[in-house]
Amino acid sequence: MHGLTQQDLANRVSVTRQTILFMEKGKYNPSLRLAWKISKVFNTPLEEVFSFEDEEQIKDEEASA
Repeated sequence: MHGLTQQDLANRVSVTRQTILFMEKGKYNPSLRLAWKISKVFNTPLEEVFSFEDEEQIKDEEASA
């Protein structure tokens, strides 16, 4: 969408390309600071770039269904 490679984004937010890869795969949750930096690179509100799912709440909802 923005024409950035994983390496480009990693360079702009001072992390490794592997960190970006793991975030994309859902295997790494970024710190709030890193999430904020990424949202600034994309000039997009943080909540549009990332979402947070409360695992405890999901388990409770699944159990009650």
